[in-house]
Amino acid sequence: MCSHQSSCASSDNTAAHIVAAHPEQGWNLLCDGAIVFDDTGELLPDGRIVAPHRVPTAQLTVAA
Repeated sequence: MCSHQSSCASSDNTAAHIVAAHPEQGWNLLCDGAIVFDDTGELLPDGRIVAPHRVPTAQLTVAA
């Protein structure tokens, strides 16, 4: 799948590169086969789902 020199087989997708960007639809395909979504959720190549990393509303700050 991946043809760049650094290994991208990590489970956290930090080394993987975007091979197909679809910002109008809110997702990107990475060279390791994972799909990452704008809401920080992921669909991994083996079918596992990574839930979005949402901040609880109590921790959000309000701009004044």
